[in-house]
Amino acid sequence: MGALFDIINKPLGYVLSFFADMMGNDFAAAVALFTLLVNIALIPLSIKSQKSSVQQIRIKPKLDELRKKYGDDRQKMAQAQQELYQQEGVSMAGGCLPMIIRLVLMMSIYTLIMSPFTYIAKVDATHVTNVHKAVVEETLNVYKENDTAKYNETLKLLDIDKNDKLQNKDLTVINLVRKSPDAVKNVLKGSLSAERYAEVEKSLDIVVQKDNERKINFNLFGIEGLNLTETPKFNINIVEGFQLLWLIPIGAFVAQIISSLVSMRVNKINNPDAPSMAGMMLMMPLISLFIGFGLPGGVGFYWICSSLIGGLIQSGVQLWYGPNKMLARERAKELGVQCDFEKKQLEKLSKTDD
Repeated sequence: MGALFDIINKPLGYVLSFFADMMGNDFAAAVALFTLLVNIALIPLSIKSQKSSVQQIRIKPKLDELRKKYGDDRQKMAQAQQELYQQEGVSMAGGCLPMIIRLVLMMSIYTLIMSPFTYIAKVDATHVTNVHKAVVEETLNVYKENDTAKYNETLKLLDIDKNDKLQNKDLTVINLVRKSPDAVKNVLKGSLSAERYAEVEKSLDIVVQKDNERKINFNLFGIEGLNLTETPKFNINIVEGFQLLWLIPIGAFVAQIISSLVSMRVNKINNPDAPSMAGMMLMMPLISLFIGFGLPGGVGFYWICSSLIGGLIQSGVQLWYGPNKMLARERAKELGVQCDFEKKQLEKLSKTDD
């Protein structure tokens, strides 16, 4: 599975890097453009999925007849259903494939956003891993288990919050080198052997060099406090604990609410008799709000872009390829075929009479 994602991530990483370069190394602008491109590229899949749904609606009366005919005989029902699908040219996997592709792409995009050094700055992942391992596993974790005072002192020197999980390699290393690579070196000198330090110092210098060459701007709209590599930390004391970064998960919540309302409106236009899904529509925005306080701002910003851009495009597809319109087109085609057949039959009869 990892190899599969590598195959997908590398070309997509070049696209994201290209957008970052085109937008003056602005990370947020690159993510927005990338989201737009991905959603445009997925339009054919959305249309295919919509067509598959319409085909299911079209053959539903015939399926109902088969259910009445075969009752509880599942084997005969399954065989008859398969034959019906073949006769009508309906693919049983037609609606699943677009969903699988979307899921794989979503996971890939998540990796890209969580690894900007690797995929945008093109830093060799081994160097990022080397620095992360030396700081987190070989220094901080060792101090945490054996010397609490030294651990707290090191956190202060590296300007790391004790609640930070430091699990993501790229984002941890970005924040370390952006704050003070010299502080990192001083800390590692006191915790690693001379041989190991020389190895890590080389990796750290390469990371710093690449970062200085690319100079990616991770601040949303250039605003300090909206660093998309950092994770918003919720505080029950909203007044004193408020962070500007809270705007990201809140924005994701609002964007999904807007997208859900538009989607509900479109569904109502396509199918006036459809039951209201207001309760379900509210669940995803609330989940995004909750999860958004545990993930880096870049992921939350992608959700905002995806909800607004993807929601708008998907609503357009649903309107143009709505069930009623597509069924009308299907029936028009069937009538056209029938008319052509009858026309040919009349022509044959006319020739016979002559």
